[in-house]
Amino acid sequence: MADSNDSIPLDTEKIYFGGKEHHVRTRCGSLSVIVYGDQHKPALITYPDLALNHVSCFQGLFFCPEAASLLLHNFCIYHISPPGHEFLQLGAAPICPSASARCVDDLADQILEVLNFFGLGAVMCMGVTAGAYILSLFAMKYKKRVIGLILISPLFRAPSWTEWFYNKVMSNLLYFYGMCGLLKELLLQRYFSKQEVCGNTEIPESDIVQACRRLLDERHGSNVMQFLQAINGRPDLTSGLKRLRCRTLIFVGDSSPFHSEALHMTSKLDRRFSALVEVQACGSMVTEEQPHAMLIPMEYFFMGYGLYRPFHLSDSPRSHLSPSCISPELLSPESSGLNLKPIKIRVSHYT
Repeated sequence: MADSNDSIPLDTEKIYFGGKEHHVRTRCGSLSVIVYGDQHKPALITYPDLALNHVSCFQGLFFCPEAASLLLHNFCIYHISPPGHEFLQLGAAPICPSASARCVDDLADQILEVLNFFGLGAVMCMGVTAGAYILSLFAMKYKKRVIGLILISPLFRAPSWTEWFYNKVMSNLLYFYGMCGLLKELLLQRYFSKQEVCGNTEIPESDIVQACRRLLDERHGSNVMQFLQAINGRPDLTSGLKRLRCRTLIFVGDSSPFHSEALHMTSKLDRRFSALVEVQACGSMVTEEQPHAMLIPMEYFFMGYGLYRPFHLSDSPRSHLSPSCISPELLSPESSGLNLKPIKIRVSHYT
C-alpha cells in the first residue's frame, strides 16, 4: 500500500457496517474508497451512477443475504465514489469551480491509481449506468487490470440527442438551483421503474425511492454537475467492444431508459465472452429494485473463476481469480444449463 500520508482512514464502522473509508489522492483529486472484507481476497470494485454512492446504488444488493454471502465470501469489496460523491457528513466538500473539469478518461485513470494504491492486480468490476461506462472504459484502457465486468444498465455510446438534451436540462438545473425538487424527480426516473417512483394510492412511492431521495439531499450540486458534464461529453466505445476479452455480464431492467443501449452493447460484444440478463418490471438500478434477480446469473458467472457460494466451499477451497480459470464456454447453455442470452426474469420469481 502507498505511504500512510497518502490515505486518510476514517473510523466509520458504525455507518458502513464494518467497512473502512480511505481518501486516496490521485492526480485529478481525492477519491473516497470504502473497503469491506479481507484484503487478501480477490478484489471487486464498484462504481455508482450519477449523483449516487455505494449506499444509494449497491446497498440493496449487499443487503440481500444470498448475494452478500456470494460476494463477501469470495471478494474484498472496494466501493469507489466519483469525486465529491462520498457521504456529505463525512467531509464531502464542493469541488472548487476553478478546478479543471474532469473528463471520462480522467475518471478511468483515477481507478488505476486506486488499484495501485491498494496494491491490487486484476480485479472484478461492477458498475451502474454512468459507473458502468467508466469501468468499461477502464477495462479497454487497462486490459490486464480487469478480470471481469458486471454492468448494470450500462452506457457505452456517445449520448443520443435526446439524452444530451436531457442532461443539459439537468446541468442547467444544477447550475441555477442546485439539487432542487425537479432535478431529483428526473434522477429518480433515471434510476427506477415508473411503478417504484409513482407507487399507488396507498403508498405514493416505495421505500427505496424515499431512501434515495433523502440521500440525494446530501449531494452538492456542483459535484454532481462535474460528473454529469464528463458523462455528457463521453466518446463512443463501440469500436473497442470487440477487443474486450474479459468476461462481461450485463443486467438491464426492461423499464430502464437505457434498455436499448444494453441490448445494442450486447450485440457488439464477442458472444463467447458476454451475456445479457433482462429483468422485467425494473428500472436501471437492478441492484436496488430487483437485487434477487442478479443472484443466479452471478453464481454461474463466477463458476468460471472457481468461485462459489459458501455452502459449496466445505470440500474445495476458493480459487483466486486468474485468466487461466476462465472457461470460454462459461455462459453457454451447454455448460451452465441456463440460457443467459438473454434470460428474462419476472418479479413473481423472486417474491
